[in-house]
Amino acid sequence: MKKGVEYTGRVVGLTFPNKGKVDCGEEGMAVVKGTVPGQTVKFVVSKKRSGNAIGRLKEVVEKSELEDVSPKCPHFEFCGGCSYQTMSYDNQLKLKKDTVKGILDNAINESYEFQGILQSPLQWEYRNKMEFSFGDEVKDGPLALGMHKRNSFHDIVTVDECQIVDSDYRKILDAVLEFCAGKELPFYKKLRHEGYLRHLLVRRTTVTKQLLVAVVTTSDKEMEEKANWTELVEILKNLDLSAKLCGVIHIINDGLADVVQSDETRILFGDEYIYEELLGLRFKISVFSFFQTNSLGAEVLYSKAREYIGDTKDMTVFDLYSGTGTIAQIIAPVAKKVVGVEIVEEAVEAAKVNAGLNGLDNCEFIAGDVLKVIDEIEDKPDMIILDPPRDGINPKALQKIIDFGVNNLVYISCKPTSLARDLEMLQEHGYRVEKACAVDMFPNTVHVETVALLSKLSDVKDNIEVTVDMDEMDVTSAESKATYEEIKNYVLKIYGLKVSNLYISQIKRKCGIEVGKTYNLPKSEGSRQPQCPIEKEKAIMDALKHFGMI
Repeated sequence: MKKGVEYTGRVVGLTFPNKGKVDCGEEGMAVVKGTVPGQTVKFVVSKKRSGNAIGRLKEVVEKSELEDVSPKCPHFEFCGGCSYQTMSYDNQLKLKKDTVKGILDNAINESYEFQGILQSPLQWEYRNKMEFSFGDEVKDGPLALGMHKRNSFHDIVTVDECQIVDSDYRKILDAVLEFCAGKELPFYKKLRHEGYLRHLLVRRTTVTKQLLVAVVTTSDKEMEEKANWTELVEILKNLDLSAKLCGVIHIINDGLADVVQSDETRILFGDEYIYEELLGLRFKISVFSFFQTNSLGAEVLYSKAREYIGDTKDMTVFDLYSGTGTIAQIIAPVAKKVVGVEIVEEAVEAAKVNAGLNGLDNCEFIAGDVLKVIDEIEDKPDMIILDPPRDGINPKALQKIIDFGVNNLVYISCKPTSLARDLEMLQEHGYRVEKACAVDMFPNTVHVETVALLSKLSDVKDNIEVTVDMDEMDVTSAESKATYEEIKNYVLKIYGLKVSNLYISQIKRKCGIEVGKTYNLPKSEGSRQPQCPIEKEKAIMDALKHFGMI
């Protein structure tokens, strides 16, 4: 494939979250973002990396069999927020379930229980937080307020009929856009670093029905006088809203990054926080608090996590990457003590406040990097809960977590590929995955949460005399000879080659050695897997001979 050339092919697989593997027959394979398995698409090759073609989607020539409904949102074709609105919710769940299971099956060495996917209680109007951007839909066009246009860094689509938020968001967006356009306030241009309007942030709680609105601008005194934000406050207070408007805030941000952050925060009306309730607990939420964006979905996620955690009576539990301490506080009533560690200081302070609101005196929250902090904690955990950022856990931090030697770990992940990477290291150090489950927190989008329960293989402390009928053994003698890690180390030492669990399992199968039923099977019928190169196959064969497995 050549850069700049247009090709047509069929999407035969998916790399999480939304990169389709497109088969163009004799012309080869390409990766095209924003596609769905089963589609026939036209694309232009934009990059070539290590011989692999990366394409930019131009047109969906033929829809996938999964695409069985019309989009509910009129902005779907242009907005980059949602990807799966052409699929019924059942098909969305099936795709996410199969994707997560495929990733885990390729990462997990032994058999485990995959418990499918849990759906969000709401498919529409479920989000409790939105960050809208100011800009224009076309260069020098009228002021827009909404989401980034699909595959665009600059263009903004006004999403005044967005369907993943409720009507309060749409009314507030319309009012703010009309006000700012009427005042002829310029938006901030990211490349030139000039302008005034940056973002509109809206938070709305689901259970308590409270609203918090924040307008984010640069520090321009002339524009501020022209804007007169007190006028906007009165407009917002007079809107016919289903939730109570608790606060309006003006945030000053002169940073270069296109993110919502504060150099100065001014309260224009009311308070700078609202309250939400989850699983019988109360949480104070500020503009910048980390809180799951789907409140009812969070209850599903945390209920599953609590099920996996099990009985914590008389246990000290570590909640690492704890955010505002939601999980910690859900566990605290049935634990001896919970220690939360979070790098964002504001989140830690919020966690302390929330623990006080809920009358919990057995929670300790520490601000700092997990990698550094866990060396300083005097308590030793009986169980560890992990809920890291999208990129997963720093390997050095993960090693320290492993060194605690707890019997059980619960890992919550918003990116299953990061979970899969961390599982490799955890398995190498004696942990096995007992069960896992996907949870759809983000309907109509490509994202999905995953929860996994891991247990540590127990050391044999007692000798018990038993009689075993070898004919009834469910494992071959070969399987008991060497672990995957031992085979890897042998190949690296003797041949200087690094080999994966996938390659080892492929060669073991060739030799008639049984591996886990679900281990390294293809994700779906017709999908392709990398095959072990001849050089590495010979090295692995030698290792199998060395350990007496063949």
